[in-house]
Amino acid sequence: MNFAERFMRFLCGFALLALVACAPTPQREGTGEYIDDTIITGKVKAALVADPDLKASEIQVETFKGTVQLSGFVQADHIPRALSLVRRIDGVKDVKNDMVPKR
Repeated sequence: MNFAERFMRFLCGFALLALVACAPTPQREGTGEYIDDTIITGKVKAALVADPDLKASEIQVETFKGTVQLSGFVQADHIPRALSLVRRIDGVKDVKNDMVPKR
């Protein structure tokens, strides 16, 4: 086996290793999923800000593999409105409600 063949095998092995290292797992997103989730988070935050009845600054948004988690201390009547608004956004697979009503 000459140098060129060994070098090509090395490159193929390295490329395979790089692909496996970037593969998503149940606890970790792949690169594409991370980008998709970032876009979804941006859409959700923009929709919350655009709604004049919600205080978007009180609602924290996190997205993992298309599931959006909403949290924060908000007025009780804002919770169903925020959940309904987020469920209609393209790309959102599920919404997890961790918002707590203010007393």
